[in-house]
Amino acid sequence: MVKLSETKIFNKSINSDLKKEYIKALKDEEFKEFISRIKLNHDELMKYTTRLQTCVKEYSNCTDCTGLLNCKNEVFGFRLTPTEDKDKLKFNYIACRYKEKELREKEKNKNVYLFNMPKDIRNAKMKDIYITDKKRKEVIILLQKFIKDFDEKKFMKGLYLHGNFGCGKTYLISAALNEVSKKNVKSAIIYWPEFLRDLKASFDEGFKKKFEYIKHVPILLIDDIGAENLTLWARDEILGSILQYRMEEHLTTFFTSNLDLPELEIHLSMTRGKVDLLKAKRIIERINKLTETVEMNAENLRK
Repeated sequence: MVKLSETKIFNKSINSDLKKEYIKALKDEEFKEFISRIKLNHDELMKYTTRLQTCVKEYSNCTDCTGLLNCKNEVFGFRLTPTEDKDKLKFNYIACRYKEKELREKEKNKNVYLFNMPKDIRNAKMKDIYITDKKRKEVIILLQKFIKDFDEKKFMKGLYLHGNFGCGKTYLISAALNEVSKKNVKSAIIYWPEFLRDLKASFDEGFKKKFEYIKHVPILLIDDIGAENLTLWARDEILGSILQYRMEEHLTTFFTSNLDLPELEIHLSMTRGKVDLLKAKRIIERINKLTETVEMNAENLRK
């Protein structure tokens, strides 16, 4: 540790301007206290007076900071920090506590693939859910149990959650999936009508990669099923294939819809004026194998 009484004992070869700058800096109590924690001699420290002063300033900024928006440091969200490397001094940028939290959130969100979903879904949290409406209580309890009990090695059914427009179906399930992602579990949340359009548009490029990922991802939320313009291809080649694979491999799957299952079955049976009840029924059977059906008719939060 530096002994401040030795500030006048310098190597004669050290530039006199460096000495003056260093001695002047030592008059600042914060600077003096800061370098007292570094176990290097003055000859080494004085080579970095300016950078050490920056370290002191940024450390002070962080001490009084109330959030990232108020960051005053040169590199947003980071502070310059000295580290000892044998008998030398090196400097690194270390994330502040607020930046660390942000980085952890970003790392967590890497486990959740979103397709055409709004920002609030990516940031959905169980602690932020609206609990005043008692009609949401059953779903919240089921999702809390899902978060607690989820084990990637065991099959857990998802939910077929249907109800009125704007009652928060997607947000609730997304919040649960974001929570499970902290266990380093991959999941995907896809807006079904737009996902089908994108698959069709990317048939020659990227189709297989997207399609296979959705089939294999450990947890999948198909959002707003029943709102798509149904085609034979969408029902039989895409939805049917995804659900068949996920059923056989025991992969957790969730759905949200404004339609109950009988209404969805009617929707799935009608393509271009044709009615195919058998194929629609097969899709419904797969959904039943993968999920528990829950109805939630609650307050419209989009008003």
